[in-house]
Amino acid sequence: MDIITKYFPDLTCRQKEQFAALYDLYYDWNSKINVISRKDIENLYEHHVLHSLAIAKYISLKPGTTVMDMGCGGGFPGIPLAIMFPEVQFHLVDSIGKKVRVASEIAAAIGLENVRTSHSRAQDIKDKYSFVVSRAVMQLPDLVKICRKNISKDQENVLPNGIICLKGGDMSAETHPFRNSCEIIDVSSYFNEEYFKDKKVVYVQI
Repeated sequence: MDIITKYFPDLTCRQKEQFAALYDLYYDWNSKINVISRKDIENLYEHHVLHSLAIAKYISLKPGTTVMDMGCGGGFPGIPLAIMFPEVQFHLVDSIGKKVRVASEIAAAIGLENVRTSHSRAQDIKDKYSFVVSRAVMQLPDLVKICRKNISKDQENVLPNGIICLKGGDMSAETHPFRNSCEIIDVSSYFNEEYFKDKKVVYVQI
């Protein structure tokens, strides 16, 4: 877990305990329900937890902010972000029930009281949020089309409400329709590991 404290040295004892607990929990659940590639579980902290926390480098969410993690899978980026921002409310949504169960069980096991989960399609979620986050769920235009309805008009943060997603590779085609309301940040500007060299944080103001 040293890679987390390397980039986030000011974690509380509680946050360190919660992050430290993730490996055994995901290792155990992954042996029953495959939410992370079996060969990649050893890279949990770098490839999944730290990658999720690129969003925490991009924006420091204010208390009272509401966030939906669309297509959360086993809980990324939602669970690491919920640990990082305990006064922000997270709603983790996925259409695959067994993955939502893993996210729900792990959130409960580490005592995250700011997380709720739903086995649902994002199209069926009507609630409003400050931000929708996702990690490589679908093409950006499709994501915006589905989640635009979920973005609240009430502003809580310095960054206007919108969609923040973690993507990889060349984003020029996907972001072209939003070129006047979009920002692309290289994750390698936050984390210097080789894994992040082609990873991006993409923000679209809604």
